[in-house]
Amino acid sequence: MNAITLYTKDNCPQCKMTKKFLADKNLSFEEINIDVETQYIDSLKEKGFRSVPVITTADEKVTIVGFRPDQLRTLAV
Repeated sequence: MNAITLYTKDNCPQCKMTKKFLADKNLSFEEINIDVETQYIDSLKEKGFRSVPVITTADEKVTIVGFRPDQLRTLAV
């Protein structure tokens, strides 16, 4: 399984729903809260992301922005 990274921030309902979805599917992931780890903000902006959650895989073949159960299901395959 490709490592999953989930970028979140505080007080983000979509982030909470995404975390719950991944946990319910028993998918392990690394969470990076950009309110705490602010050094990731510029990197996300450089890649064109303007909102969270952002989900990426280690090989960067999968990138999902927002709470998208339809796309998140592909990670559980």
